[in-house]
Amino acid sequence: MISENNQHNLNEMQTRKQKLTNRLKWYYPLERFHALFTFPVLAIYAVFHYSIQDLVFLLYGFVLIIFILWQGQQYWKLKLYRLTDVDFDEKKNLSWFTTAKKINVSLIAGIPVVFLLQWCLNDWNMLTNDTLGWAIVANTFGILEHINYYHTQLMVDNPSDFSYIRKHKKLKRASLAKDLYEHKL
Repeated sequence: MISENNQHNLNEMQTRKQKLTNRLKWYYPLERFHALFTFPVLAIYAVFHYSIQDLVFLLYGFVLIIFILWQGQQYWKLKLYRLTDVDFDEKKNLSWFTTAKKINVSLIAGIPVVFLLQWCLNDWNMLTNDTLGWAIVANTFGILEHINYYHTQLMVDNPSDFSYIRKHKKLKRASLAKDLYEHKL
């Protein structure tokens, strides 16, 4: 027979699991939507409104964002699978995330090179239109997304995140970073 206290703890765990499951059911499709629709549409819009020579740095930022958002949606989908007992190849996916992280770092390291290429394509003049500002925003957002998934959780969007920050006075380690460290998803 389960004690009343143990039953309460079990019910609380089941409630937390259900809340997380419900959240992931809409969260990973939203990340996928942004990776497959939002940023590609923004890129297409830019291509039709600006010359390609003005867009190299901006489009690079969009590629970085799309690639990292794809990783994020894949991670959250696998976390949902884990919670709902859907089988997946954990070893293969851990390897994929490890490789993706290395690619991210290479892409991030390439940002200054692409910036210089953009500058060179414009005869060493700063762009006078607004694409440079948006390009800096896009590339910075890509860097922040990488940090958010692979290092420190920057997105604070639910009560448990706020509780953690209040209790520990710091941001949480990213879930994917923990999972890669522990070699489990």
